[in-house]
Amino acid sequence: MNMSEANRVTEFILLTFPCSREVQILLFLLFCVSYILTLMGNGAILCAVKVDHRLHTPMYLLLANFSFLEICYINTTVPNMLTNFLSESKTISFTACFLQFYFFFSLGTAETFLLPLMAFDRYLAICWPLQYPTIMNSRLCINLVVLCWVTAFLCYPVPIYFITQLPFCGPNIIDHFVCDPGPLLALSCIPAPGIELSCSLLSSFIIFITFFFILASYMLVLRAVFRVPSGAGRRKAFSTCGSHLVVVSLFYGTIMVMYINPNSGNPAGTQKIVTLIYSSVTPLVNPLIYSLRNKDMKAALRKIQMCTKISQN
Repeated sequence: MNMSEANRVTEFILLTFPCSREVQILLFLLFCVSYILTLMGNGAILCAVKVDHRLHTPMYLLLANFSFLEICYINTTVPNMLTNFLSESKTISFTACFLQFYFFFSLGTAETFLLPLMAFDRYLAICWPLQYPTIMNSRLCINLVVLCWVTAFLCYPVPIYFITQLPFCGPNIIDHFVCDPGPLLALSCIPAPGIELSCSLLSSFIIFITFFFILASYMLVLRAVFRVPSGAGRRKAFSTCGSHLVVVSLFYGTIMVMYINPNSGNPAGTQKIVTLIYSSVTPLVNPLIYSLRNKDMKAALRKIQMCTKISQN
């Protein structure tokens, strides 16, 4: 069988969550509300940072960029998932599937780069407070953010290109709600251990390097915090870093389960739940984690709320 004969699949079927029609509608409503709340929460943080000039600092610029990333991230999966809940066919074209794969992984990689950058910012602010304004100025912050985005979007084009060249001759059913490398590689007509290994090594390298960078940053932060003589100063430092650590734990805990070995044989139900946590739940709770634990952010959000009420009156 040559390549042109084998590569007959022109679309895939994303099963999403197979269940009765009534449950599908219930899930549609649940995820639709979650999606709207995610957009509103992260959008509120973007507006707060833009409107309040007191938040025009590297820490909040990074947070605004992170919120924008979460908005983009959730838009790669949830709209299609919502469509599938109401659709009978649940199909996605070959090209659209791999485009989703590319943007989903590129944005996820951008998050693994932004989280260490946020940890580095907190390290500089706490361990080098006097030099911090000079070192982490707005120009350096913007350059580092641009570097994160550009590098993230350059990581996966080559692996994805090689996966697209595999023969997909059927079946074309993906028991997932997103085009993920594990289920896609399982549908190939021929084994591709080299591609599986390269995807696994690339994912492992990105995940562990960035994770250990975050751990190293916070070990240095903790050492500096315990040297602070004031109890109030220690509490403030822990409060500032605590939000970030919660987000790191949620995100890295789930992606380590999924992508160290993309075809490790995890049950389909486990894959869906774990993917759902870092692709939908984490973007939903991030605004709550950051806004509820940050006085400046809460003040800025109240300011926006007051301005909105005044304009409506």
